[in-house]
Formats: sequence, structure tokens, C-alpha cells
Amino acid sequence: MEFYAEGLRKYPQVYTMEKLQQYLQEGTILESRALTFGSDRALHFSLNGIPAVMPYEECADGVREGKVRDIALLTRVGRSVCFVVAGFRQQTDGTTLAILSRAAAQRRCQEEYLSHLNPGDLLSCRVTHIEPFGAFCDVGCGICALLPIDCLSVSRISSPSDRVQIGQELRCVLKGRDAQGRLILSLKELLGTWEENAARFAPGEAVMGIVRSCEEYGVFIELAPNLVGLAEPNDALHRGQAVSVYIKNILPQRMKIKLVVLSCFENDAFRFPLTYFVSEGHLDRWEYSCPNAPHKIETIFTPSV
Repeated sequence: MEFYAEGLRKYPQVYTMEKLQQYLQEGTILESRALTFGSDRALHFSLNGIPAVMPYEECADGVREGKVRDIALLTRVGRSVCFVVAGFRQQTDGTTLAILSRAAAQRRCQEEYLSHLNPGDLLSCRVTHIEPFGAFCDVGCGICALLPIDCLSVSRISSPSDRVQIGQELRCVLKGRDAQGRLILSLKELLGTWEENAARFAPGEAVMGIVRSCEEYGVFIELAPNLVGLAEPNDALHRGQAVSVYIKNILPQRMKIKLVVLSCFENDAFRFPLTYFVSEGHLDRWEYSCPNAPHKIETIFTPSV
């Protein structure tokens, strides 16, 4: 079974009692939009007119242990929520109420999928929210992993929102796990080495760029998420500004790109699209640097013990 981030699973076109009975027997993971979080502290749904409820302790794995705050459940209202059908209950008015469990779906995702991943494995995810230190991503059934800001790209950024946005689908590589066993992700190893990125440009071209740092000796300008060039100092420029630049020279042996700023653009929220040079499989090691470069930049993925 494939485990998707919430919002990426295709809904069944029609929910019927017969189909729900079948999904109960098969343990199928489904999705629907949560309509309310009521005074009973449960999420409520309508599955093509069939009333359904997700009891409080079934709203997320960890609720019973007090590991999940109520705000995390309240904010599910209006959003896609994954679940398995856990049973049915006859109501006093004669209608049948479907009982749903997101916690059971998450436990399955953890046991059958996430627990088998090793550092270096590639996986799909979806950005759920952004903090100054990184982006949180749904890696399956609403289970979140952290994508730290320094793992988003080789080019240094001020905020994760400079690189990704909420709702964006990503391919990432598993960097490791924290002390609580939660997944830590990385993106930069999939966005190409210095040589792979530099090969997309040539001296004499004029291209778009983003100012990433203004120093006394020059201005660092991003040409791609994993590629930065250097222009002469310019007091008129500031971090995050979109610019057009002329590529004066490319020096692979020094991993340097010399740029000349042609024009700058104010209030232009420009973001480079992500180009994946690796999108499937497993990485044991990734080296960003050029051969014989004075500084080695690499990532070694240590297998889980």
C-alpha cells in the first residue's frame, strides 16, 4: 500500500454503506474533509450524506498519550483528513453513524512504511507549515517531519519561505531521525552539484538572480537553489531582492561565478522553481564540490543502527 500526505489521496467518487463496509474489511485508508470539531471534541464528516465521526482519541496517533495538542485537531477542520473505517453505530433516529480513525491510519503508515526507511532513502512529502528554523512536511497520513532551513539548499536563505511554500509537494531525502525517532529531511542533495547547476549557464548570458548576501567584498547572488555567483559591492542592493545579472565568467576549478548586476527589481517576490537532479532511489553519499576543489562539500548518509 502507498501512503500519501493528506490532501494528495484521491477520494472515492461515491461513499455508500456497502462501500464503507468493504473498506472496513479491507482496512483501506481513505480521505475526506473534516466539517466540524464539536463540543464532544470529535471531528465530524459527511461521506456523501452518510454521517461520520472521528472520536477524540482517534483524531491522531499520540492523543491518548497527551502528545498532540487540541490546536492540531481544531486546525484540521476544512482540510483533508485521512482515516480508516473503524466501525459503525446505530443512532436513536435509526440512521447509521460511521466511526473513523486517523490514529489507526497513522500507526499503519509508521509501521508499514516510515519505520522501514533508512538515511539516504528518497520520499515524497508536502509542506504543511513553516517556522523560522525549517519547514514541517507531511510524509504520510498527516505524520510530520522537519526539513531544517540549512537543508533546503546550498544557497543560504533567510527563511524557509524563500524556498518553499505551504501546500507544495516535494521530493526529499531522509537525513536521519531525532532523539524521539521523528524523521529529519533534506532537499539540497536532490538539487544538483555545483557542476550540474553551472552547466546550465554560460559566460555572456543574462539571467535572473536573487540577492542572498551583501558583504563588503561583494554581493552573493543566487542563480539556482544550489548555485551562487559573486558581483561587485553595490549599496543599492539588499537581501532577497530580485535582479538581472550578466555572467562574466565561470571558473569550475575555484567553484566561482563572476557576475555583473544589470538591473534590480523592488517588491518582486521571485522564487526559483526546484529542479531535481535525483528523484528516485537511494543515496549513500553526495558530493557537491567539483573534483580538486579547495573546499569539499558533501553529505554522507549513515545507515540506521
